Amino acid sequence: MIKEKIQEIIPKKAKLEIFDTIGVFEISVTEIKDFVQDLYHNKNFSLKLITATDERKENGCFKIWYIFGLPQENAYIIPFLSLKDTTEFPSIALIVHEALNYERKIQTFFGLKSVDIYDSRPLILHENWPEDVFPLRKDFELNTKPAEAKGTYDFYEVKGEGIYEIPVGPIHAGIIEPGHFRFSVAGERIVSLEPRLGFTHKGSEKLFEKLSFEEGVKLSEKISGDSSFSHSLAFCQALETLSSTDVPKRGLYLRVIYAEMERLANHLGDIGAIMTDVGFNFGGAQGARLREIVMRMNERITKSRFLRNVNIIGGVTKDIDKKEKERLSKDLKNLSKDFSEVIEIAENSASVLNRLKDTGIFSTQNAKDCGAMGVAGRAAGLAKDVRIDNPYAAYSELFPKKMVLRTSGDVYARFHVRIEEVRVAIKIIQKALNSLPEGRINAVAKGKIVCKKNFLTVSAVEGWRGEIIYFVTTDAKGQLNRVAPRDPSFVNWSALKDAGLNNIVPDFPLINKSFNLSYSGNDV
Repeated sequence: MIKEKIQEIIPKKAKLEIFDTIGVFEISVTEIKDFVQDLYHNKNFSLKLITATDERKENGCFKIWYIFGLPQENAYIIPFLSLKDTTEFPSIALIVHEALNYERKIQTFFGLKSVDIYDSRPLILHENWPEDVFPLRKDFELNTKPAEAKGTYDFYEVKGEGIYEIPVGPIHAGIIEPGHFRFSVAGERIVSLEPRLGFTHKGSEKLFEKLSFEEGVKLSEKISGDSSFSHSLAFCQALETLSSTDVPKRGLYLRVIYAEMERLANHLGDIGAIMTDVGFNFGGAQGARLREIVMRMNERITKSRFLRNVNIIGGVTKDIDKKEKERLSKDLKNLSKDFSEVIEIAENSASVLNRLKDTGIFSTQNAKDCGAMGVAGRAAGLAKDVRIDNPYAAYSELFPKKMVLRTSGDVYARFHVRIEEVRVAIKIIQKALNSLPEGRINAVAKGKIVCKKNFLTVSAVEGWRGEIIYFVTTDAKGQLNRVAPRDPSFVNWSALKDAGLNNIVPDFPLINKSFNLSYSGNDV
């Protein structure tokens, strides 16, 4: 059925390959722009990722992969370009705005030049990295230490009477990760905002190529530490597809429970932090307290506050027995009551509401153009949630089917989406606990994973920030050839840039907190 649907869409002469629910075909550089224009703007396919692979040794080429999700289908369509005897490819960023940073990253890490790209500055790697060294090419060794370069990075410059710049970071107060923000302002009004990231780049994509499957799971937990479970779940799902591994139903239900516990802890923390940023210290303290309660629940049931070492290929390592099931259910009921009382007090505070409403407005059109996802997208009216659109684990049986949406796109909308998603998360966990199937929690013993050769897959998970994507390919021996993780922060940093415009500088910390993006997840 999926094959027939994809066959109707692709160019007539294209040779279609099917990898489970993924349709893959080569497209020419002369066709790619028109095809993407039709796919994205007319057929409403969503862009998931653009990435590259170095296949010079096997196929004598580089490949550029354009990964699109089929609307209302748990399937993907992937046209790709083969670059033989050239390192140039056409930019689609003027057709699909969100494609820009993917193309910049391909240029920086693979040395493949997008000939008509409107912003060719390097991404993630800084000016001390040589311009002619490309770490994701296969002939670049992991332990290579290139000579230090002395390049420059040119920030956008806004000219005009009364315009001045404010540099902020990369080191910030508190314990947050490093990132630089360059504001161009007229008075206190922000007329341009440019985030400069990459300070926490870890070389994870290169490292995946050298690790065993089990070590890869541990690495995936470190892509963004506060999303350890969701990232490792996305990676494990990819390996389970590649190895035709079926996860027991109890394992699938437990994955939903742990994923929602991760969402619960982070949303509670963010709700409190937003209230702290408007000077409502009572709300801030209560948010931190409630988050700590959930973190302690996590530690009690899995021995890890951040739910690490829980996912494995084939299921999970931690079960929930009858006694703990009853205790956890009771704790969540108490948490729900406690949370509602805190929110009722906050909603009756005029000073809180005045600061949140109409601050950091991010329009629906902006959200579409940026490809915004997660809380940021749903607060601007974009109905995108992998748990409904491409259900995984046991979400098809447990998710209430109604997405939490707001349309105003301001800090207040993002605040309220989190509030409602806390309530939904508690309901999902309670439902999962009440209907937890009997049986095994995992399917495979260590060391027995065998993956399909020359295969590829895409895995999607709705992390608490938004959609996490893993594009994974294997080589002729069934070993990992390319692992390309994409955290939602990679996309949503562009959204934050737009949300800050026309606000005053003192409001930016609040706007930033309402997105709460991951530096580490962006820098990979």
